[in-house]
Amino acid sequence: MLEYIFFDERPWQGFIDYLIQLGLKPVATSDEEGWLVSLPEDLDDALDEKIETYYDQMLTMNEALIAEQEGLDHLHRAGVNVTLADGRVVQAEIEPELMQRLLEAVSPVELGKFVNAIADAVENPDQRPFCQR
Repeated sequence: MLEYIFFDERPWQGFIDYLIQLGLKPVATSDEEGWLVSLPEDLDDALDEKIETYYDQMLTMNEALIAEQEGLDHLHRAGVNVTLADGRVVQAEIEPELMQRLLEAVSPVELGKFVNAIADAVENPDQRPFCQR
């Protein structure tokens, strides 16, 4: 599943509405850590690009709303969700400058896949060389 996270309900709802307009059936959840939207990974590239573009717009809105609520303190925190084998989602804190550089190079979805691959390798170590897997 592709997961998109928000920290304010308004851009989360806007993103859900947009996905429904595209004919998708997003799975929306919320908890104390934020608001999540999940989609299947098998989206075609053109649709995925549309979704990523809109998600970026909603993240900008999300950032502005948080800045309005928290002042400048929010600028000094960043994190990434890590999905564990048992289904729990935890957050790993990352220096904001590093997160900024990462997101200049990869999409949030690509970063999530990378982080989840590392979590999987830690939880299910495979000592064999890559050529033997």
